[in-house]
Amino acid sequence: MLSAYETIGGWKGGWVGGVSGRGVVWRHVGHNDLVTDIPRRAASRTAKLAALPLGFAGRTVLGLGKRVTGIAGDVISAEIQQRTAEQLFSVLGQLKGGAMKFGQALSVFEAAMPEEMAGPYRQALTKLQEAAPPMPVASVHKALAEQLGEDWRDKFAEFDDSPAAAASIGQVHKAVWKLPPSRKGAKPKTITVAVKVQYPGAGEALISDLKQLGRLAGMFKVIQPGMDMKPLLTELRERVIEELDYAMEAETQTTFANAFADDAEIYVPRVLASSPRVLVTEWVDGTPLAKVITDGTEEERDEAGRLMATLHFSAPARAGLLHADPHPGNFRILPDGRLGVIDFGAVARLPEGHPEPIGRLVRLALDGDADGVADGLREEGFIKPDDELDARAVLDFLRPMIEPVAVDEFRFTRAWIRAEATRLSSPRSPGFQLSRKLNLPPSYLLIHRVTLGSIGVLCQLEAKAPYRTILEKWLPGFAPVS
Repeated sequence: MLSAYETIGGWKGGWVGGVSGRGVVWRHVGHNDLVTDIPRRAASRTAKLAALPLGFAGRTVLGLGKRVTGIAGDVISAEIQQRTAEQLFSVLGQLKGGAMKFGQALSVFEAAMPEEMAGPYRQALTKLQEAAPPMPVASVHKALAEQLGEDWRDKFAEFDDSPAAAASIGQVHKAVWKLPPSRKGAKPKTITVAVKVQYPGAGEALISDLKQLGRLAGMFKVIQPGMDMKPLLTELRERVIEELDYAMEAETQTTFANAFADDAEIYVPRVLASSPRVLVTEWVDGTPLAKVITDGTEEERDEAGRLMATLHFSAPARAGLLHADPHPGNFRILPDGRLGVIDFGAVARLPEGHPEPIGRLVRLALDGDADGVADGLREEGFIKPDDELDARAVLDFLRPMIEPVAVDEFRFTRAWIRAEATRLSSPRSPGFQLSRKLNLPPSYLLIHRVTLGSIGVLCQLEAKAPYRTILEKWLPGFAPVS
């Protein structure tokens, strides 16, 4: 079995974009280079992001207005595709903050890319789930002293200065934590822990990214005319900023740990210590879910998918919370077969559990009640009061999406999600035209995001499981009335 937090030392380097007075320039970033700080100014971060699609053949293609997904595989050489993928990894990884979160989201949805494009990006995007260039040791020690006290070293029996893994706003170190002695004079016991340290400037970076997103609200309105973007972006901003507070994450993780204590299927590590910028939790040994995706047997992938679906639908009922960051880097399969969950920065707070209308409307759709579905969507704000949409068309739009719970067992596949992506993104498709008229209420933002992300992971796993049975047990309103 692999250790829970895969080392990032094996990264071989890539190309990082920058902007000079003469245009875009590139410098090579080797595996020993460090990120001393996160670019915080909106201008510098936007310049780096803008440089991404300008590399190599992509510049010509975008200049002609072609969609990236329309490039034939033989037009772009394997070398250029690989270099572009490394460039994407390098820039997003160094920017971190919201930019790296965007990259991590992409790595989940690579299953929806056409196969000729997905291949070269799959490996580099997956790296974003486990790895990023590390910050200097001095910065780590400074953060630990500020957050845990100048005597922070006394709290550890061992501390590995080399990060074991990196995420969007922090990196993880493996260490050995001293537990309080059971009695006076007794030798203190120790426990292996994961120490998550937030990157310097992570808060400013996230806020900068969110401001950039806000400036793009007009563009989103063009793409999705029916969407009320302002409250949606406000909700997104509030939820994302919560991720900056590791003390809040500690409370969330403790709630999850208590809810799933001694559970036979889900494992949540305990929190040992926390502060706003440092979090110390139990270390988790297991096989990274990304490894299961690439190398797991069919049986192992099916079981991982079943466990992921169980976590998604049971947590709101058991903990009043929905784990809202379903990318594979946050999950491990433990030696005893349980699903280990190791990051709780992003959650949706659902004290009443999953909203009952979700289960009820899915059940009505399965029963073919077009009017009931349309009325329910209007009541919840998905259809605006003054929009007259054909109820049968709405049902036809939704029906393929809920096919996984229309049968006793369903296998998610990359082909299935590609077909759905094509159906919903082709301008000639009735589904595309109807989707542009639908709204996403802010209260459903994270639920929607997590559901799509989870489906993306299930398609990467190509997992077969009795998803309908899981919903009947855990999703309010879904079980048929006897």
